[in-house]
Amino acid sequence: MGSGDGVTAALDTDRRIPLVDLEVVHRPMADDLRAAFERVLRSSSFVDGVEVANLEAALAELVGVPHAIAVASGTAALHLALLAAGIGPGQEVVVPANTFFATAEAVMATGATPVLADVDVTTGLLDPEAVEAALTPRTAAVAAVHLYGQPVDTDRFGALARRHGLFLLEDAAQAIGAAWRNRPAGSLGNAAGFSFYPGKNVGALGDGGAVTTADAALARRVRLLRSHGEEAKGVHVVAGFCERLDELQAAFLLAKLPHLPAAQAARQQAVDRYRRRLADLQPVQVLETAPGARHAHHLFVVRVPRRDAVLASLHAAGVGASVHYRTPIHLQPAGRHLGDRGQFPVAETLADSILSLPLYPGIGEAAVDRCVDAVATALGEVT
Repeated sequence: MGSGDGVTAALDTDRRIPLVDLEVVHRPMADDLRAAFERVLRSSSFVDGVEVANLEAALAELVGVPHAIAVASGTAALHLALLAAGIGPGQEVVVPANTFFATAEAVMATGATPVLADVDVTTGLLDPEAVEAALTPRTAAVAAVHLYGQPVDTDRFGALARRHGLFLLEDAAQAIGAAWRNRPAGSLGNAAGFSFYPGKNVGALGDGGAVTTADAALARRVRLLRSHGEEAKGVHVVAGFCERLDELQAAFLLAKLPHLPAAQAARQQAVDRYRRRLADLQPVQVLETAPGARHAHHLFVVRVPRRDAVLASLHAAGVGASVHYRTPIHLQPAGRHLGDRGQFPVAETLADSILSLPLYPGIGEAAVDRCVDAVATALGEVT
C-alpha cells in the first residue's frame, strides 16, 4: 500500500489537529535531515550510490533478512516482488477486499488477476478461512496486508501457503517496526514490500519503498527489474523498469531510521491513552490487536455509527480524522470486475464504519484528549 494516508502539512494545532503533523514528526530529526541533504549534495552522486547501499544494509538488519532492495515506491515493491516470483498472466493472487488500491493494482500490473477475500471484523485483517475458500487451481500467491501496522497471523498464513504451494507476499507498507511472535514484519513471508511514503512510520521526503527477502535469487531478479534489467553497464538481460530509489531519499531515510524506536514508543503511548479514554465511550469500537502481534500503530482506527456524520463533526471541531479505506476494492471503478456489492460483507461493513483518529509521534496527551472529547461530542450530536 502506498499513498492515501491523508497526510497534511503542519497546521496551528490550537486550531486544528491534523491526522499527521509532519512538522512535529520532523522536528527532532531536522538537523539530521539537513546533514543528509548536504552530504548528498557534496557527493554529486544522485542515483545508484552509497546512500542506497547503506539504506539497504540497514533495512536488512532491521528486518532480519539477508536482502533488502530499495525501490521507488511501495507499489513498485509489491509489483517487482510478484514479477520476480514469476507471477503473471493466467495466475491469481488473493488479496483482501479492504486495503489501499495499490495492493490489487500491483497484481494487475503483472498481468495476473487479483482475487478478493473478506476480512476479520475485529482486526480488519485478511481472514485465512476466507483466503482458503478463494483458492483455485490458478492461485499462485497470497498478498497478506499488515493493515494499519498490525501483522497478520503468519503462523496460519505460512502453513496455508506451504500447504498449497503458494508465494506469500507481505504487504508491509504500513508495518515497519511491527512483528509477529517477535519476528519482524518483512521476514514473515517469501518476500515483503515496504512503503516510505511521507506519512509512514519511516517516511521519505518524497516517495520510496523496498523489497525484503531471504531468497537470493528473488532479490537478484528484483534488482534487475528495478533498473531496466541491466546486469552490467549496458547489458540488459531482461526487460525491466525504472523503479530505482534516488540517493537523496535514501539519505533522508537513513537519517530517520535511528529515530524509529523513540517514535514507535511515542505512538504506543498515544494509542494507550486513546484506548483508556475510549474504553467507556459507547458505541465506539477500537479495532483489536491480536495476541502475538506487535502493532506498529501506523494508524489508530475505531468503528463508530453514522461514521460520515461523526467525521463531519470532527472536522468542524478541528480534528483531522480520516477514513482508511472508504471504498473496498470491488466497489472501486477500476475494481468492479472483481466482485459484486454484498459479496464481501465484512469489508463493506468496515468501510462504512471505520474512522482513523490523529496519530503521530509528538501528538501529546492534550491533543489525544481533545480528539476523544470531540468524538464524544460528535456521537452525542448524531446518535
